[in-house]
Amino acid sequence: MVSKDESNHVLHPNFPELNPYEQHFRLAGDDKTMEEFWGEHAKLIDWTKFPKTILDKNEPPFFKWFPDGEFNTCYNCLDRHAATNGDRLALIYESPITKTTKQYTFNELKQQTAKFAGALANHGVTKGDRVIIYMPMIPESIIATLACARLGAIHSIVFGGFAAKELASRIKDADPKIVVSATCGIEPHKIVNYKTMLDEALKIAEKTSIKKIIVKREQLKVDFIEGEDFDFHEELEKGKEVDPVPVLGSDPLYILYTSGTTGVPKGIVRENGGNAVALMYSMKYIFGLKPGDIYFSTSDIGWVVGHSYIIYGPLLNGTTTILFEGKPTGTPDSGILWRIAEKWKVRGMYSSPTAMRAVRREDPEGKHIQAADLSNLVSFSMAGERVDIPTSHWLIKSLPKTCLVNDNYWQTETGWSIGTNFVNLHTFPVKPGSTTKPAPGMRVAILGEDCHQLPPKTLGNICIKLPMPPSFMPTLYRNDKAFVDRYLREAPCYYFTGDAGFVDEEGYLHVTTRVDDIINTAGHRLSTSQMEEVLTGHKDIVEAAVLSAKDELKGEVPVGFVVMKAGANRDKKELIKELIMKIREDIGPVASFNYCMVVDKLPKTRSGKILRNVLRAIVDGEQPKIPPTIEDDSVIEPIKAEALKCGLGKKANIEYEEATHSAIPEEH
Repeated sequence: MVSKDESNHVLHPNFPELNPYEQHFRLAGDDKTMEEFWGEHAKLIDWTKFPKTILDKNEPPFFKWFPDGEFNTCYNCLDRHAATNGDRLALIYESPITKTTKQYTFNELKQQTAKFAGALANHGVTKGDRVIIYMPMIPESIIATLACARLGAIHSIVFGGFAAKELASRIKDADPKIVVSATCGIEPHKIVNYKTMLDEALKIAEKTSIKKIIVKREQLKVDFIEGEDFDFHEELEKGKEVDPVPVLGSDPLYILYTSGTTGVPKGIVRENGGNAVALMYSMKYIFGLKPGDIYFSTSDIGWVVGHSYIIYGPLLNGTTTILFEGKPTGTPDSGILWRIAEKWKVRGMYSSPTAMRAVRREDPEGKHIQAADLSNLVSFSMAGERVDIPTSHWLIKSLPKTCLVNDNYWQTETGWSIGTNFVNLHTFPVKPGSTTKPAPGMRVAILGEDCHQLPPKTLGNICIKLPMPPSFMPTLYRNDKAFVDRYLREAPCYYFTGDAGFVDEEGYLHVTTRVDDIINTAGHRLSTSQMEEVLTGHKDIVEAAVLSAKDELKGEVPVGFVVMKAGANRDKKELIKELIMKIREDIGPVASFNYCMVVDKLPKTRSGKILRNVLRAIVDGEQPKIPPTIEDDSVIEPIKAEALKCGLGKKANIEYEEATHSAIPEEH
């Protein structure tokens, strides 16, 4: 049997020589003890019926955690804390863009959520129905999300920066009962009309009969369509408080869509039980947070970090969460995040490498950080992409010495960290360029192309042994086949992350690149093949290649190469403007597609495969390695010349260092 030490760590008497992390990792990773381990941590949740089955392994590779347990996620986020600490702050809304601050206690947030759940019920929403949430970073977005969970409905939050076509694809797949939105989002220098994009998306999806509940914002007044559009606050007032609806641990809590390599969005499903248990574990051990602490994630609720560490993680833990409507720079300056952290005595922060590069660019000496009193801050975590080493060093130098700078590695698919350091388990020395150690339950293996395990410091595919720990997606929404084909077929008995990296001699995990065509722009995963489809959809384009280029601020940005159809007599500058606008319209400004070149031919092998590595080297200012299989090497110099005209093809500005502090290992 397991036991607990004075720090409330789950320990095992057979491993007294191991530190708490090593004990947790062994218990969570051993097939004989993993269910006992996670069953113990399931006690962090209030269940109406505690699960008898911890892990259902009857239909591999479709595993289910806590399938026969019954509880409600919203109850665990709000009601249980309101019952004992109702006057404690649950939500702080900080909007430097609108110069607004609001606060909600657990009692207030519970009441608002229960009433809006009643409003949704008035419109026919019941357990298992889907609700699309397409909203800016305002308190109503949190209320709407938790109201869905209260009813047992399945929410799908769509990032407000997505264009109508992308929104339409998610509406079409989820088939929602209702959409909750707002009239607009607010950027530093513009107003984004959500209502227009939503109406257009519903037309594209051929779902114009779906009703919309919309927050009216004073910054943009729009006309409502009677019988179709409903005022959020009017509906809230009509709603009667609804009690939490019990759901099974294996029932879906949400669907979160992410870009697919075919251009079709993947609906990643998150179960109620696994999500709650894994996030409670992470709040306690990774971040070292207690009820009453203040947590500040600068992410957006449209991304998985926002789901896990703005909404569910903090509130499940009884921790106050900060909802931030602003930018890390320009609202009004690069000190805004640190001033908010000082104001609320924040104990933990979560951000992205892109945000920190933007702040570092404006504040290279870290003067804003040092001017703020951050003595309460014990951890500063980042995820979404690899943290470049200079930014990591800048944070370590600027933040208090008592603050752990934690480079997290995880994915929408996992819901919480694959690789991380720990505040309240065992804190390892930080190695910039590494995500430290695999989290308990994440049995990471570096595999070669033939699926054999590779030795330390050898680059390979990052895979994780099945079954995965709680919170991992059980499947893709309505697409079991794609789930198996995309994630499980490449390496049988493993989850194939699609990322490449290595483990060093001390067991530290290093993530170096991706092995598919998804690129990471400011933490947003975007499909290059989807962009290529958009470009080749133009009447004058016959062929296109999109790849990633290194960018000082966003990590990576897409760069397009297109070939015009024979006989298309077009001005290149005008054509490029049209193509850039087409990407913005079909995918959205989030794609950051600003570089496009018209070339006569693309470099290809004799078999017709586009040599993307050659193109990538050119735009990054590196000497391309021309393979002997190239069909026509005379195309290289004209492409180099076009890249230079665009301001590309020079040595990349970002200060990347080798993750191994020497040379990245040879790829197998």
